[in-house]
Amino acid sequence: MPQINRRKSVSVKIGNVLVGSDCPVIVQSMTNTDTADVESTIQQVAALARAGSEMVRVTVNNDDAARAVPYIVEGIAKKGWTTPIIGDFHYNGHLLLKKYPDCARALAKYRINPGNVSIGRKDDDNFRTMVECAVENQKPVRIGVNWGSLDQALLTRMMDENSRLTQPLDARDVMMEAMVVSALDNAAAAERYGLRRDQIILSAKVSGVRDLIDVYSSLASRCDYALHLGLTEAGMGMKGIVASTAGLAPLLLNGIGDTIRVSLTPTPGGDRSEEVRCGQQILQSLSIRSFTPQVTACPGCGRTTSTYFQQLAEQVQGHLRESMPEWKTRYPGVEEMKLAVMGCVVNGPGESKHANIGISLPGTFEDPVAPVYVDGKLKTTLRGDNIVAEFKVILDEYVEARYGRKEELAATH
Repeated sequence: MPQINRRKSVSVKIGNVLVGSDCPVIVQSMTNTDTADVESTIQQVAALARAGSEMVRVTVNNDDAARAVPYIVEGIAKKGWTTPIIGDFHYNGHLLLKKYPDCARALAKYRINPGNVSIGRKDDDNFRTMVECAVENQKPVRIGVNWGSLDQALLTRMMDENSRLTQPLDARDVMMEAMVVSALDNAAAAERYGLRRDQIILSAKVSGVRDLIDVYSSLASRCDYALHLGLTEAGMGMKGIVASTAGLAPLLLNGIGDTIRVSLTPTPGGDRSEEVRCGQQILQSLSIRSFTPQVTACPGCGRTTSTYFQQLAEQVQGHLRESMPEWKTRYPGVEEMKLAVMGCVVNGPGESKHANIGISLPGTFEDPVAPVYVDGKLKTTLRGDNIVAEFKVILDEYVEARYGRKEELAATH
């Protein structure tokens, strides 16, 4: 993959996961279950982990949730997952962490929003209490500034100072600067209260794409803390996916960002794991990490009046999704495989030759044959009504032949 010059940041250990510096950019997610419902939360954490979430955050907002955390962590471990569980605290985190020491010990990291823990009101006692709990239990902390809950005393002071300038800045620019200042000031306070630099991650969440790029570019230039990226409320469906991609891509390509989350709003009853796959796809599309084989498929046109190639592309994609949990343990490197499922002769053979394995289905008025290319060479030509099943067999055989050798070599050493 093309190399990106990553911003040098301090590495942070979160459970069994390393974040920052030269470590891979980590994909994380968050549950939307009632944390007090232990079984439902365990099931969702397991589903997110199975989808590839490398850290999972849970809300810890009341006594029942705090009491449930140790049982959730234990339940996840019993299912064989080592995914770090992060506690998301607002308003009363200082009370819950002190009242429920088992919760404080069980969590792999605490997420603190300084705008919701008395910062800027009369003192920072609540923030200090949470940091001291983290120090006592040797847990890292994400200091997560959010423009929806920004320290109002800080913002008001900076707005007043700006209004007295001969050439005042736009109010939006003052808010962006206030977020950066808040993050850095609170990180400095956390260090005064005993946290090490390698126990601190910063975030500055906004919901606008241009705002996201500007605030993180400024923050990254002024510190070496590890940074968590993401729009605070990306939205639903296409809007959420496009906005997250548009915001994260420029930052990641500039080497900014050590862990990401795509905060998609799920449809009612929808799959929460979609946000994990979206985060993975952003990283894979940018050639930063590989998670699953990629399928190139044409959009269709007047030459492809049949939807057969669309059905094949969908079935191949489904086959990959079902196979990857086993493949990634048996076939190292299979996640970098590239496939092509094309619908006519215009670009079909060419794209198929560029892929590891590709098929060019017949378009309108073309001969009813489907040439299959493996590593750039024509392997066979499929005909008839059994093309899908035959192509899957060729695909499985290719995976075994190409990537199974690595497993066999490793077993002999």
